[in-house]
Amino acid sequence: MSVEMLTYAALGARLNISPQAARSFSRRLGVPRSLSDDGKALVSVDLAEIRHTRRPPRGRASSSALLAAKIEALTAELARLETMAADHRADFERERERADCLAVELLQATAETTVPQEVTARLEALTAEIARLEATAADHRADFERERERADRLAVELLQATAETTVPQEVTVRLEALTAELARLETMAADHRADFERERERADRLAVELLQATAETTAAQEVTARLEDEVAALRSGGQSGGSVNGQGQAGRRLGHLAASIVQADRKACR
Repeated sequence: MSVEMLTYAALGARLNISPQAARSFSRRLGVPRSLSDDGKALVSVDLAEIRHTRRPPRGRASSSALLAAKIEALTAELARLETMAADHRADFERERERADCLAVELLQATAETTVPQEVTARLEALTAEIARLEATAADHRADFERERERADRLAVELLQATAETTVPQEVTVRLEALTAELARLETMAADHRADFERERERADRLAVELLQATAETTAAQEVTARLEDEVAALRSGGQSGGSVNGQGQAGRRLGHLAASIVQADRKACR
């Protein structure tokens, strides 16, 4: 007993048959099968136990006769079936016409009897639906009245609570706003106070400078008036005569005039 692992091609070559015939033969025998590493099918067979004889090829004449007989039988069967189909077609046409007539009559009868029944059933359904809707509306009306009363009570309570809580909140908000405004005004007053101090110091300096300028202007006006008097006296003395006394008085007046001019220059330099 020698078991060999053969492919279908190898088995067919050993049995002198095709690989397809070897595949079918192994399946009929139910021999074990497996896969090789390259993915080909392998069968485990013992060729000593297999008794396979190849069928001898049939003669071409006998095959042609059998084929002709088979064709004649099929032709006769086809003719019989066509005759039967024609008969069945005629029966089908008659039955279809009869069925159409019956369908029309059934539709008419159904229409004659269905319309009153449908109207009655529709009216009953509508009546039941109206009754159901009326009952539902009554229930909804009662629920609406209860919810409306409850909403009115809640609205009154909400208004009361809002009035109780709004006044302190408004006072708090008002106090915060006034505090912020007071802080802003204090900051602005501090800024204005600083500006006022700077302007007051500047005004004091300007007042001192104005007093000094006024005093200097007054002194200059006095000196100018005195000089004008001296010049007028000199002119009148020069016109009255050229005596020695007149010349001496003119010299003294010129000296006073020069001294007054020097004093006025010194005050102007200060």
